[in-house]
Amino acid sequence: MVRDLITLIRPHQWAKNLLVVPLVLIDTPRLGLGLLGRVSWAVLLFTMVSALVYVWNDVYDRHRDRAHPTKRNRPIASGRVSVPAAYAFGALIATALVAAVAFGPAFPWWPLAAYLTLNVAYSRGLKHLPLLDVLVVAGGFLLRVVQGYLAAGVAVSSWLLIAVFSLCLLLILGKRRHEMAVGGSAHRPSLAGYSVQYLDLLIVLCAAVAISGFLGHVQATIPTPYQALALVGSTPFALFAVARYLQVVVVDGDGGEPTRVLLKDRAMLVNALLWGVLIGGVLLVTQHPALLALAH
Repeated sequence: MVRDLITLIRPHQWAKNLLVVPLVLIDTPRLGLGLLGRVSWAVLLFTMVSALVYVWNDVYDRHRDRAHPTKRNRPIASGRVSVPAAYAFGALIATALVAAVAFGPAFPWWPLAAYLTLNVAYSRGLKHLPLLDVLVVAGGFLLRVVQGYLAAGVAVSSWLLIAVFSLCLLLILGKRRHEMAVGGSAHRPSLAGYSVQYLDLLIVLCAAVAISGFLGHVQATIPTPYQALALVGSTPFALFAVARYLQVVVVDGDGGEPTRVLLKDRAMLVNALLWGVLIGGVLLVTQHPALLALAH
């Protein structure tokens, strides 16, 4: 039972919070223990609220999940966790979440409330409406980013929000394309409003906006005289990241688990590492010009 309850809250999906909420650390010139503590607390809060959403979704979708080839093995759909036990577990998570908000660090937590409200609406019907189904999920990631910035007390760049939103849309559309190609539209009603060709067009559109957004964020945050270096140097890394993901989705026929692709694809990881070294080096030299003088 304990193992099934843990499976119910999807620990393998928690990496989403670790990847998105702490984005604010990139834009913070000085990292103190207090700031790291507040951002870590925001990660914990979003992990708890997402766990609550997973429990709610699986209870609400248990009948439909039983007709799905893989989702029928989920704890509630398979009957290993009863509905009353799931409700009790959800109530325990909700209580812990309220306590964490009430007694944790003081910062605005409206993105948590918005995320929870949005996901209730998603489960109750928005998930069945084409386009709205993917926009709502991407909006959840946007709220994660905003929560991280609110916890740190740092203003968030509009360019970054555009980039994250469009990138998340890209990943979600890639997942929808995989579902469409593998199982058709029977198990997800919203897929009836898509076709593989239409999804391909949307993916290309979101890829272009995501690249533009990230480069715009780089240009807006990196001061001169290193702005051109960061912008031009970031361009091939951004293009490769998107091109590699499109290759995985379109050529390899994968993309059903975007988190796994991002965290386990070696080409993506090496690209991210090199890009991080470039941006990290530029930020380091920008904040500590004396380091460049020492190199000479």
